[in-house]
Amino acid sequence: MRRAVSMGLTALLAFSLAACGNQTGGQTETGANAAKPSEQAQTVKLGLTQFVEHPALDAIHQGILDGLKASGYEEGKNLEVDYQNAHGDMNNTVSIAQKYAGDQKDLVVAIATPSAQAAAKAITDKPVVFSAVTDPLSAQLVSSLEKPDANVTGTSDKVSMEQQLQLIKKFLPNLKKLGVIYTTSEVNSEVQVKDLEAAASKEGVEIVKAGISQLSEVQLAANGLTAKSDALFIPIDNTVVSSFEAVLGAAEQSKIPVFASDTDTVKRGAVATYGIDYYGMGKQTGEMAAKVLKGQAVADTPVEISKQAELYINETAAQKFGLTVSEELKQQAKEIIK
Repeated sequence: MRRAVSMGLTALLAFSLAACGNQTGGQTETGANAAKPSEQAQTVKLGLTQFVEHPALDAIHQGILDGLKASGYEEGKNLEVDYQNAHGDMNNTVSIAQKYAGDQKDLVVAIATPSAQAAAKAITDKPVVFSAVTDPLSAQLVSSLEKPDANVTGTSDKVSMEQQLQLIKKFLPNLKKLGVIYTTSEVNSEVQVKDLEAAASKEGVEIVKAGISQLSEVQLAANGLTAKSDALFIPIDNTVVSSFEAVLGAAEQSKIPVFASDTDTVKRGAVATYGIDYYGMGKQTGEMAAKVLKGQAVADTPVEISKQAELYINETAAQKFGLTVSEELKQQAKEIIK
């Protein structure tokens, strides 16, 4: 009898230990499942590189972050942003891109052509999305706008130089010489100047060029052009735009009106432009980057080019240069700055 009771107790104890063992094992399995990366919110590591600070590019920067946030990627929650500014230095763009490559960012967003070129060269195994690249083909970032064949895509801010010239002539019907300052090392600027020269040849207008290689040369170039030109034109050139006040000072002193390609430069004192919404372009870029982060192939993400340029006029600047804004232009303008 005692033996039977002893055997029963032994069996009961064994059963209890087995039950406890199964319960502990179940807890361990549940913990392992909860820790699976696919079931937890991931923090995306984003590299954001910008060539130089000026209002147009700064607006793109903010738009990118807002576009990502609207698509579910918010800084401080599931998005870690490593922002680097090259301060207009080509060597810096290379260093920044190489740093991102070494850090193995999940995706890199590059604002402006020089930064995009550096990122595309250094990073070949992660997606690169660019913004404000005037001519992605000439910059050799993609071989096809519709079907990017590598790991690079983005948005372009290209505008019509023929349209810009026609606008200038509405203010200056007798325009003969148009001065242009541009950076010779920026592919985007060279493309615009060539397009402007082609448009000018049809209108009998001479393009007087002043090529620069660095920021410190902008003032001297502007002073030289005011003596040779009826008006000055600033293309989408990051170096020149970042030092626009130097151009404006020379233009105002010589009473030579200055026109631009981007809307923010008009707000800073240029007379007018057919330009695009740079904040909107940034948001568009951020949304594109989000699609890639969510698994869309770069090859299935075509380069997007702004189709609609809007008229912006700075009426105060026009008056300062002795120009009249016609009622026709006022009716067409999206915004008149006063």
